[in-house]
Amino acid sequence: MPPEMLDTATSSGNGSSAVAPAQTTFDTSPTFLDTQPGPDHDWRITLKDKVIAITGANRGIGLALAEVCLANEAAAVFSLDVFEPGEEFAALQKANPKRLSYVHCDVTSEESVNTAVDAVITARGAIHGFIANAGMTKHQPAFDFTRAQLDQLFILNVFGAYFCATAVARRFIELGIKGSIVFTASMTSYRPNRAAPSAPYGATKGAVRNMTHTLAMEWAKHGIRANSISPGFIKTAMTYFVDQAPDWDLKMQYF
Repeated sequence: MPPEMLDTATSSGNGSSAVAPAQTTFDTSPTFLDTQPGPDHDWRITLKDKVIAITGANRGIGLALAEVCLANEAAAVFSLDVFEPGEEFAALQKANPKRLSYVHCDVTSEESVNTAVDAVITARGAIHGFIANAGMTKHQPAFDFTRAQLDQLFILNVFGAYFCATAVARRFIELGIKGSIVFTASMTSYRPNRAAPSAPYGATKGAVRNMTHTLAMEWAKHGIRANSISPGFIKTAMTYFVDQAPDWDLKMQYF
């Protein structure tokens, strides 16, 4: 029995005296695990030595993503695009010699996607990140869409993203690379676009975002990360006309 639990009372004649039990104290101050890096830790985000492929990166959002990857020290960035590069791409390529390349790729074709991904690996020996960015939009009332237009949107935006993700994930696993896949979804995957409505386009991006969650869960065991970004209005060659609508200002008031 612990000493503090012993009866230490003694008696003397008809009286008695008692010695108070020893007091047990406990340290209740909180204990925190120090997880902060050392003073020499470099907090910069870097893609140093990484090889990145981006679909639809010859212009628009994709080209901007390529520029950011290059600025963050990516060893090489590849644009996988169905269109030939233009002047903007050439200018970025000139500013980053031997680091920015173009590979022809039709993301609606599994064969084309596999060929393009293999071309990247052949050129650089690895692939570490992939941005499934290629897509299209069409803004018009729901009643005006034809079946052909619906097929075009879903095949490019959903099937194309799926073909790309599965192709590169297989290569990650084969090469033992814990890679990253990023999908370009849209704000319309969360809410309707009052200013420029397109029910089918929003549906395709909702599908992309949901697919992202499932693939992230499924491929986590391989160390593969899957995330999506959801841009708002971005003025590009594909959407330049949107803010030219005569009632644009009114639409934006209720956006």
